[in-house]
Amino acid sequence: MGEESRLAAVVALAQGMAAAHSSREAWRAAAGGARRALSGGFAALSVWERELGRLRVLVNVGELAEGEEEFPEDESYPVHQFAEITEFLHERWAGGGEPDAWVETAQGPEEGRAGYCHQRVAALRRRGRGCCVVAPIVLHGRAWGELYVARPVGEPVFGPADADFATVLAAVVAAGIAQTERLEEARRLAFTDSLTGLANRRAVDARLDEAVELHRRDGAVVSLVVCDVNGLKRVNDTLGHSVGDRLLERFGTVLSLCGAMLPGALAARLGGDEFCLLAVGPSADEVVKAADEVCRRAVELDIGDGVACGVASTQDPIGPVRSARRLFRLADAAQYRAKAERAAHPVVAGREGPDDPVVRLADEPSREADGERRRFRGRHAPG
Repeated sequence: MGEESRLAAVVALAQGMAAAHSSREAWRAAAGGARRALSGGFAALSVWERELGRLRVLVNVGELAEGEEEFPEDESYPVHQFAEITEFLHERWAGGGEPDAWVETAQGPEEGRAGYCHQRVAALRRRGRGCCVVAPIVLHGRAWGELYVARPVGEPVFGPADADFATVLAAVVAAGIAQTERLEEARRLAFTDSLTGLANRRAVDARLDEAVELHRRDGAVVSLVVCDVNGLKRVNDTLGHSVGDRLLERFGTVLSLCGAMLPGALAARLGGDEFCLLAVGPSADEVVKAADEVCRRAVELDIGDGVACGVASTQDPIGPVRSARRLFRLADAAQYRAKAERAAHPVVAGREGPDDPVVRLADEPSREADGERRRFRGRHAPG
């Protein structure tokens, strides 16, 4: 491959990673771009998990051998099996060497000679590959993992120039991974409540829009639990805001634990003393059971006065739910009633007959105009 072709391959790799919208897409773009740049038949990207002492494969691309998957759930190799990882990255690089790539072949050097790695040689032979080039990936000044590109038996063996080029590609991959991590951290912060670590109102709005659309299209059960922590103002006024923050953090933990009873549920803090659980799929009764557990555990906290919970589910007789806003109004109205009645258990919209007071309250046209205790924020259209 000529100089211009290699430059074009580097640019294509960088652009592919920059266009990725998730870590998985970035991994695939990195391995795929490196495979094409080095004219390989197969490529993999692996991360070094120091705490577990293993090299874990993130993605495999190209001609996959039997048993290989594009995104393997648990394909990993103990680091001690790969002497070059511990020796090269810990000793040689730490001693001032550069993280250069190296080439291995299915023939390999004889056992006992420098460079011999039984596991890699055996893996090449087992999978019908004739050679590979391995390039360490260095991120934030530390070994992060490796880029691995292989060619099948019968193809030209990688040479020193290929190893040098693989080193350049690994540096480009490292830059792409760093960018992806920064973007994902920014997204995480944008959708995370800084005090509790739960999702925030923005995340709920986005997920609830998607959930209601799924309900309208496929009939999926969508349920929302709205919670209001009782006694926060009293705690803040008498014990201080640091104790009030501790109450919110502890209740956030309770909500997260109870939300785990509902597969895929989103636990969130809406703001102030208001929290919610959003579940898509579980039955209304399962959601009510989880909400009841929230109430029970909240009472057991040594600060605060428990919690008021309201539940609204598309599986209950609440009428058509055509917008996220209406489901929110119903759950909020149920929570408002639970608060007013000091209910020890969740109040559930739609379960008190045809003239359910919660549904009636939620659907009153004057509810927001009259300045009820919460003005529904967001961009949702009236339901």
